[in-house]
Amino acid sequence: MKKAVIAFFCCLISFVGLAKDTKYDRGIVMKTFIPKGQWMVGTTFSYSEHVDDNFEFLSVLKDINSEGYTFKVTPLVSYAIRDNISIGGRFAYSRSYTKLDNIDLSLGDDLSFQVEDYHDVSNTFSGAVFLRTYLNLGDSKRFGLFNEARVTYGYSTSKSTTGTDIDLSGMHQLKHSLNIGVAPGLTVFINDFAAVEASVNVAGLDFKWYDQTKDQVYKGSRRASSANFKINLLSIDLGIVFYL
Repeated sequence: MKKAVIAFFCCLISFVGLAKDTKYDRGIVMKTFIPKGQWMVGTTFSYSEHVDDNFEFLSVLKDINSEGYTFKVTPLVSYAIRDNISIGGRFAYSRSYTKLDNIDLSLGDDLSFQVEDYHDVSNTFSGAVFLRTYLNLGDSKRFGLFNEARVTYGYSTSKSTTGTDIDLSGMHQLKHSLNIGVAPGLTVFINDFAAVEASVNVAGLDFKWYDQTKDQVYKGSRRASSANFKINLLSIDLGIVFYL
């Protein structure tokens, strides 16, 4: 038994020594895709709105009368400190508003609900710093991949009310959030100075803190944290950036 163990470790040591002496050439050649000293600026913008007039959905939600909108703008800037490596930051502001005059929820003759005069408005501010590395696809100077590590802090306020007394009643909520994540993406140059980008969050740590005040009297709080490693196709970010 001792001889077998000694022989196993001798073979293991010999294999490790052979691995150290063996060098592999995988043919990967790093080329400059974004040169040192390059500035990048850009922004993303989105806006959507809806108006419902006696709308019905799946024969369950009836007599829907509502209106609302969602607006978001995100400027960003970065600087290449080395070839294919840049650091930068982005700021985001979003606002959403919903006014629900009436909605009927019918789940049968004995189970139905009605909501009237519901208002909800929220404002969100967030800032992020990121480190981005680039990799060109083959010999192409037009198509490239990048990986972005980012730290994001967000702050938002929202107010939800039901009824006509919208000044004092309702739910006021204050939310703080912290995200540490990784987002790979693809960039395509459409000319020498402009490029279109697409990225998706695949991994991250999320921390959220909520503080609520109801009717200016009752208070509540909540904390939540999560970690994930997944690809969410609904969270793809699209934008256009300019290299100066």
